[in-house]
Amino acid sequence: MAIQIAVHFRFAEDWYRAGPVLGLVLAYYAVLRSVLRAQPELRRCRTRCRHCGIFFLTHPRNAGRRDLGCPFGCRAAHRRRQCNQRTAAYYGEEAGRDKKRALNARRRKTPARLAPPSPPPPPPPPPPADQLPSAWPRTMLPYLQMVSGLIEGRPVSLTEVVAMLLRALRQHRMARTRRIDHTVAWLHAEPP
Repeated sequence: MAIQIAVHFRFAEDWYRAGPVLGLVLAYYAVLRSVLRAQPELRRCRTRCRHCGIFFLTHPRNAGRRDLGCPFGCRAAHRRRQCNQRTAAYYGEEAGRDKKRALNARRRKTPARLAPPSPPPPPPPPPPADQLPSAWPRTMLPYLQMVSGLIEGRPVSLTEVVAMLLRALRQHRMARTRRIDHTVAWLHAEPP
């Protein structure tokens, strides 16, 4: 449910209070309330996003903090905004302008075709989430790992989270249609 909510994220104060995401958020709140009723010790981990105001669970070491951004997207959007402000402020100062001039001058001196070839980067390790659909926000996986670990009371690996998501969010075929009818309808919707 959290992944489906994160797909609808917009960096605005009321992004979760209207539109198609409202039903998902209400169901999310019902699940959150039932988890907090079942495990009252997690109530101290419930917090509100400082930007949009949505409730979410945080790690126990962050319990009680009021300056956290939600994992649905506010955290990453705030980080990007702060980075852009720091960069603009630095390059607006004299030292930053001098450094940028030096970088540009070095770039003009060494054309790309004469530049020494850089060693190829090492291949990144295959992520455990390579089976996930591309529409799913990957930034939600560590959050889901942390929350499921809090709920279950044990460390949960990222591969377990991915397997759980694939199991829970897979689409079942419709019971009233035969398999061949479902396949033909799918082929009409997405021709080869």
